[in-house]
Amino acid sequence: MKEYIVDNKNKMRYHDLPGEDTPILFIHGLGCAGSFDYPEVAAQSDLIKHRRILVDLLGSGFSDKPDNYKYTVKEHANYLYNFVQDLKLNKFIIFGHSLGGAIALELADKCKDNIETIILSEANLDKSSKGSSSYEIGSYTEEDFVNSIFDEIINENAHESSMWIASLAVCSSTAISRISKSAVLGGETSWREILYSLNLQKTFIFGEKSLPDNDEIELRKHGINIEIVEGAGHSMAWENPKGLAKAIKKGILYARGL
Repeated sequence: MKEYIVDNKNKMRYHDLPGEDTPILFIHGLGCAGSFDYPEVAAQSDLIKHRRILVDLLGSGFSDKPDNYKYTVKEHANYLYNFVQDLKLNKFIIFGHSLGGAIALELADKCKDNIETIILSEANLDKSSKGSSSYEIGSYTEEDFVNSIFDEIINENAHESSMWIASLAVCSSTAISRISKSAVLGGETSWREILYSLNLQKTFIFGEKSLPDNDEIELRKHGINIEIVEGAGHSMAWENPKGLAKAIKKGILYARGL
């Protein structure tokens, strides 16, 4: 892995896989990590020619987990903006999954001129609502979540959602609480509004098992390309990595008019 220093101190760690085609920046969702979610997706033949950058956001995976960091959607987008500037990514593709989609949108809004396309998979477009993991987590006080609820979630779901729990277990409980509260509050400008305002071709990916979803119709109305990953639900990177890679590539080709 490689390291990027955030705020002159904390280190975000990431994989930077070589390729001649436009770089793709992968931004993972709540309780996940790029190093855990996307190696198999990035290795698929559809994406192998692209440079692929798989980040572990601060508080997740192999990256540092400082307790004094804010961990809001906006703060993640801010240091990722500095990251892509320092990598001199003059043109790149953003992929964001779930709550990582909200971070992807805020990042895209900060560097519109450098984005070839943005591809989202079941991303948060609105503030979190009842029933979502981020809403449930964000409803607890940080103290209660860190001191007891986090461990309860790990223990109670270890078998039913073993992949997500394996990834969640190595995250900072503080980071998970704070970004969940950020998701409940929503963005200063709604993430949906940012998506609609971006003057570029956009793709939104659903897992087949997540459908029907009212947003499929709504997003099509706004000219957003829809792709569907067969045999998968929300956790499509694990359930069908080949299908997700194919959907991402189709989104890239759509943006190129191919």
